[in-house]
Amino acid sequence: MTYRPLPLGLTVSKSNIEGLGLFTDQHISKNTVLGVIHVHDVRFENNCIRTPLGGFINHSEDPNLESFLEKDLKYIKTIREVISGEELTLKYNVYKV
Repeated sequence: MTYRPLPLGLTVSKSNIEGLGLFTDQHISKNTVLGVIHVHDVRFENNCIRTPLGGFINHSEDPNLESFLEKDLKYIKTIREVISGEELTLKYNVYKV
């Protein structure tokens, strides 16, 4: 198995929101879990470590993603259909796991 820092169909590109952002190059259905964005671990600053998937998600007041916790892992999933070329965004507070 080959390691991929981002799921298939996702890429990092220039964002109109801030710097670089996370984008999709394919249609993603509502309620699709995209993967883990943070791992809770008290050995790290802010008690968590961010994964490559979580590193480029920009904030939005009208996001297309939401996060949810399962044990020590924070995941993201789509909260509506996302079209190819769209930036993936999340309403979040920095370092609040």
